[in-house]
Amino acid sequence: MSENRRAHSKYKICRRLGENLWGRDKCPTNKRPTGPGQHGARRKKLTDFGIQLREKQKLKGYYGNVSEKQFRRIFDEAARRKGDTSENLVGLLESRLDAVVYRLNFVPTVFAARQLVNHKHVLVNGQVVNIPSYRCKPGDIIQLRDKAKAMALVIGALDKMEREVPEYITLDPKNMAGEFVRIPVLDDVPYPVQMNPNLVVEFYSR
Repeated sequence: MSENRRAHSKYKICRRLGENLWGRDKCPTNKRPTGPGQHGARRKKLTDFGIQLREKQKLKGYYGNVSEKQFRRIFDEAARRKGDTSENLVGLLESRLDAVVYRLNFVPTVFAARQLVNHKHVLVNGQVVNIPSYRCKPGDIIQLRDKAKAMALVIGALDKMEREVPEYITLDPKNMAGEFVRIPVLDDVPYPVQMNPNLVVEFYSR
């Protein structure tokens, strides 16, 4: 998928939800915070189910519009684990390799992060990993291959550093590498919009 098509797909999600999901300057919701279509401004009051569904769409969309099947599988694992399911869900999503690549500012978007991983440009502990959903473990070293280090997209993203690197990840910009230090909790994650994973739990628990 080209960068333009990715951007179109990404902003379609923002328009549908009426929120600047990734906090980007180019997001159309900055100028027109309504849904797509002629009557986008006429939003009906959402039911409890509608609110829960919307929160699920936000979380799925934020991580590159993860498929429903894959997202449900992540949720089921979060529910099986000990502790708070909503916290487990966020921890599992943030452990995805494409999410870590995005957090490291190696690329401008999570969609581009997925492409970078798919095209075998990313190493985990010195080994090529081309599965975006690969789960990083604390202590894993994520770095770019030499070819990727020369890509204009990567150099531009690291120069701009559009997003703060959270405490659970360390970045070595000179070597274009980073470490996944620990699995985060919700309060650690620098979401540009309010996320309510507890409502996603309610949605699947209906």
